[in-house]
Amino acid sequence: MDLGLDGSVVLVTGGVRGVGAGISRAFLRAGATVVTCARRPADEAIEVDGRTVDFVECDVRDPEQVQAMIEGIVERHGRLDALVNNAGGSPSALAADASPRFHAKIVELNLLSPLLVAQAANAVMQKQDTGGAIVNISSVSGSRPSPGTAAYGAAKAGVDSLSQSLAVEWAPKVRINSVVVGMVETEQSHLFYGDDAGIAAVGETVPLGRLARPDDIGNCAAFLASPLASYVSGSTLTVHGGGERPAFLAAANTDSNK
Repeated sequence: MDLGLDGSVVLVTGGVRGVGAGISRAFLRAGATVVTCARRPADEAIEVDGRTVDFVECDVRDPEQVQAMIEGIVERHGRLDALVNNAGGSPSALAADASPRFHAKIVELNLLSPLLVAQAANAVMQKQDTGGAIVNISSVSGSRPSPGTAAYGAAKAGVDSLSQSLAVEWAPKVRINSVVVGMVETEQSHLFYGDDAGIAAVGETVPLGRLARPDDIGNCAAFLASPLASYVSGSTLTVHGGGERPAFLAAANTDSNK
């Protein structure tokens, strides 16, 4: 299916590994010019049909670096059609034990940084005849308990609220939506789920029988950024394979729950 993204210019923050790499590949497949940023480049180039991403070193928490990056994209490519705010994450740390500085850094990376990059992108998109689209990558941790990553979950809840508010403030030129991501199998899955057997076992708890792949998330982000979603703004698209099987079903001993 033609998403209508051929020739568009897209920025994917944190788009060099994991979910971000899947997002970058999806836009490359759609024919877009893809710019990615991170604090360090990927170990291997992201390539689709001989086309690769442009990489910019940038700490998305730094306003000066973000502004320089956006200005550089416009100077080189003439415009910015879409932004995917993907950069984020959190190591596991119990809320009672983590320091105030740790909590502040997690919120800064996962909530304030997307707002910072979105502000800079919006300033460009508002001046374009075609406007633009922003997709914020959120998480199911924002809408269910997130033990071990409480600050991260709270930040992602903020991202969903932020997306709705900006969709009103920046309309009609700029559309903003969020992709609420469930469990994804990446090169770091072992840190959360253990060895291959553990990863497979966790996947079996998902109604669709597996963890998401990075490209699953990328395809959804590309759709929301495309003209096919031209009347979709202020929405959340949940991509979690059907969610999590309720715990009470495993505890109950009726035949209907087997």
